[in-house]
Amino acid sequence: MELGLTTATGKASTKSVEVSDAVFGADFNETLVHQAVTAYLAGGRAGTRAHKNRADVSGGGKKPWRQKGTGRARAGTIRSPIWTGGGKTFAAKPQNWSQKLNRKMYRAAMRSILSELVRQERLVVVDDLKLAAPKTKELVGKLSGLGLDNVMIVTHEIDDALFKSARNLYKVGLCEVGYVDPVNLVGHDKVLMTAAAVEKLQEVLA
Repeated sequence: MELGLTTATGKASTKSVEVSDAVFGADFNETLVHQAVTAYLAGGRAGTRAHKNRADVSGGGKKPWRQKGTGRARAGTIRSPIWTGGGKTFAAKPQNWSQKLNRKMYRAAMRSILSELVRQERLVVVDDLKLAAPKTKELVGKLSGLGLDNVMIVTHEIDDALFKSARNLYKVGLCEVGYVDPVNLVGHDKVLMTAAAVEKLQEVLA
């Protein structure tokens, strides 16, 4: 199949890029895509939160008062969870939230996402995305000409001018094709790719 290129003014170009049906024409597997997105987000969790239980809090080695005869409730340590300064009853501990996802499943999910973007006309392919200077206004003008607002830009290589122009734009993401992930692709209204990025992505997922 062929993907038509779009000019900087938003009009269809006479050029096109040849892509594989297996990568950009696959069936949409919602369950697999959901699993891939969930696994990616779970892998980004730090999992470093920690509380102290009654064994971790310092002190409390001595019984505060004798068991009987004081008129007060029985107490064995001042570090009990019901005491001020005591340990937490159900203390959180550091844990690993990452989920295992086979490489074959991950690539299938990426192919499914890309194919659905094509079907929904949410994938815009341009020949190149070069900026003369790091000017945010210039990039905004290019995106406006393409009719894009909430967009993920995927390029074959990020130069300094493009990086500095896009870093302060709200709802505009930017990444190299080697670092694209499921969350980037599904988290924006549209995806803007260069022709070189499309060809590189096809090599990886084919």
